[in-house]
Amino acid sequence: MSKTLSEQLEEFLAGWMQRVPAERRAVMERHIAHLSDVGLGKLAKQVGDRAPPISLPGVDGKPFDVAALLAKGPVVVTFYRGGWCPYCNLELRAYQNLLPQIAAAGASLVAISPEKPDDTLTTVEKNALTFPVLSDVGQAVGKAFGLVYTFTDELKWAYEAFGLDIPAKNGAPGEWSLPLSATYVIGTDGIILFADTGVDYRRRTEPLDVLTVLQRSAEAAE
Repeated sequence: MSKTLSEQLEEFLAGWMQRVPAERRAVMERHIAHLSDVGLGKLAKQVGDRAPPISLPGVDGKPFDVAALLAKGPVVVTFYRGGWCPYCNLELRAYQNLLPQIAAAGASLVAISPEKPDDTLTTVEKNALTFPVLSDVGQAVGKAFGLVYTFTDELKWAYEAFGLDIPAKNGAPGEWSLPLSATYVIGTDGIILFADTGVDYRRRTEPLDVLTVLQRSAEAAE
């Protein structure tokens, strides 16, 4: 039996805890605690809110308007940090595996990161993704959803120690910021039906739970 996304994430985290120096681990823990303390996840768009419009370039650099998908059915929108994030790659592959069931529920799936289209293309190819993956360079959409946070100095230090230049990855010189790893289900009327805006990037919505939301929505519409 295949592992759930949660099981895969826990397995990766266990190995990460053994590999990464204690000082860096402590910084990441303080970062998560800080986001929780300031209530960023609760301040983001939630169930019942109207979703901001989403029109962003795809991997080909051409604009992609999610409104076209909403005209056909609900849309799952998952925000991920970048192709450099192993937790994100596990999540994207889990959604890819579930794509036929999502389509069978009459819904579509879109993923969004702040990375440049070229880096997004690399993520798509690496994970063999067949759903739209969009680039929110400058994070206008992430900010509209209330998901974006700015790095503290010690968090910047930790990422640099990991060899990650986030401003360069995101095509935003000097801007050390990322979105929460949030997942939404948006109804055809633009209203948010489901929202997971947890602040711990190591924990993700189980895609099967999202599928249940979609199936119930489809049943209610019959």
